[in-house]
Amino acid sequence: MSDTLTVEALPILAIAPAQLLRGNGILSQLPKYLSRYGNKALVIAGETAGQVTASYFHNTDREIIYAPAIADCSDENLAMLRRLVQQENPHVIVGIGGGKVLDTAKLVAHQCQLPIVTVPTTGATCAAWTALSNVYDAHGAFDYDVTLDRCPDMMFVDYDVIATAPKRTLVSGIGDAIAKWYESSVSSGSSEKTMVIAAVQEARILRDILFQKSAEAIANPNSQAWREVVDASVCLAGAIGGIGGANCRTVAAHAVHNALTHLHQTHGTLHGEKVAYGILVQLRLEEFQGNQLAASSRHQLLKFYQEIGLPTTLADLGLSQVTLAELEHIAAIACQPNSDIHRLPFTVSPSQVLAAMVSTTSPITATV
Repeated sequence: MSDTLTVEALPILAIAPAQLLRGNGILSQLPKYLSRYGNKALVIAGETAGQVTASYFHNTDREIIYAPAIADCSDENLAMLRRLVQQENPHVIVGIGGGKVLDTAKLVAHQCQLPIVTVPTTGATCAAWTALSNVYDAHGAFDYDVTLDRCPDMMFVDYDVIATAPKRTLVSGIGDAIAKWYESSVSSGSSEKTMVIAAVQEARILRDILFQKSAEAIANPNSQAWREVVDASVCLAGAIGGIGGANCRTVAAHAVHNALTHLHQTHGTLHGEKVAYGILVQLRLEEFQGNQLAASSRHQLLKFYQEIGLPTTLADLGLSQVTLAELEHIAAIACQPNSDIHRLPFTVSPSQVLAAMVSTTSPITATV
């Protein structure tokens, strides 16, 4: 009889940053907290974010190295930054900016085995929270994603900094965050696993918070409602993916986003705007399966989108002149074998995706 014990290894969950600091003006504390990692930090930021936050690094005895301003998380930028790390030997990396910059900083820190501190400067995504980086090609199209071994070591949410960002960025963040409910509920709503059940229920709470508070938040920046919506979009949305895993992060809505990035005409729209449109496409796909609840949910979302300014059609995404061939190409990309769309509990074809993309605002069809 063997004494060997068989152990089933469950997926490792990277749930949250080790520390989350929030408040108005909290970024002034950043240099003090960086001291725990050493006296040399490499700052990776976008151009605007770097300008907005530069003053917070004055009057510190820490050595601050600034990487060239970046706009995309691409293999080219990642290689450049790894060379900079080898040259400068920083003790910690600080990522400051929007989602693509934060994804870049996290991934460089992961590759170079350095601590990472994230500072979101908009409410547009939960990238500052998550153990995931999305990489884009030289043309701005989604290429691949990388699961990281942990969430950031520290995350600063400074409401004063985020309040300086355009209103559109928080609206986009609401679109990205609210997708967590529609994606996790369809992929994992029937799960009996404790952690997944918790994630799905948190996604429902997140949706309800956004339905209740988004309009007030957008109308009153830096109000209490605004801060709650920022927390929901930047923090809670990330926690849901951390607790529930990949199935609670991305399904059809994000698959549609990833496919849309292959059209250069969409590069002027934000991540969450494309994801929000992708939710409507996903709900149409569910309707094609005879799901009337999906139809009701879609019309509830259409009203919500119109209230806060999220896109509901291809035209709203700048695709009023898109050709049938381009749409067929996008639908095919969305249905590639490795696409997140296959986390749906039913099979989807490119022709169905195309039909859903052009009918996001269709009226509810009564069934007899």
